[in-house]
Amino acid sequence: MIGRISGVLIEKKAPQLLVDVQGVGYELLVSLTTFFDLPENDEQVTLYTHLVVREDIQQLYGFREASERELFRMLIKISGVGPKMALTILSGMNTKDFFESVQTNDIERLVKLPGVGKKTAERLAIEMKDCLPAISLMDANKVDSGEKEIFHQKLGAQEEAESVLIALGYKPQEATRMIAIASKNINIANNEKKVSEKLIRLALKSKVKS
Repeated sequence: MIGRISGVLIEKKAPQLLVDVQGVGYELLVSLTTFFDLPENDEQVTLYTHLVVREDIQQLYGFREASERELFRMLIKISGVGPKMALTILSGMNTKDFFESVQTNDIERLVKLPGVGKKTAERLAIEMKDCLPAISLMDANKVDSGEKEIFHQKLGAQEEAESVLIALGYKPQEATRMIAIASKNINIANNEKKVSEKLIRLALKSKVKS
């Protein structure tokens, strides 16, 4: 999977971008939050990415911050929320605002997002509440490089742990929730693999107890 690209921004017309990476042009869809944070055409840009593969299309999505990509991945695991709606949600509010809306159960604020009805908003508030601690670890624009490194290390460990749980038969949404809960009780070590292994053990242990 393509996790990040770095190249020259050739074209941008919301919500689509074209980025040249060593002679290969990558088309990406981005949220308005990312779009408004882009440099001018012909300038260097680096984007975190997520590839969605369906029978009829392969679509690459781009994000300026890893926290936005992580929220996107969590959103598309929720029933009734596809990539298009997830991108709309991310365009309507940033990661921090979305986190606050879920934490305070602000359904009215969520309903104001295009395409989000009351039932979907209620589902988002309920199902995302346990998953958001991973997202709220960092406001990427307000931390130093050391904190960013720790954040990205934890995200990598969480993604690896989720993949293992899914391979064991857990549903993606359930795996995300289990790892988010386990993450509350773990400190980052230097070895990412050991962190992911500890997350898996804690997640499975809490599942047995519940």
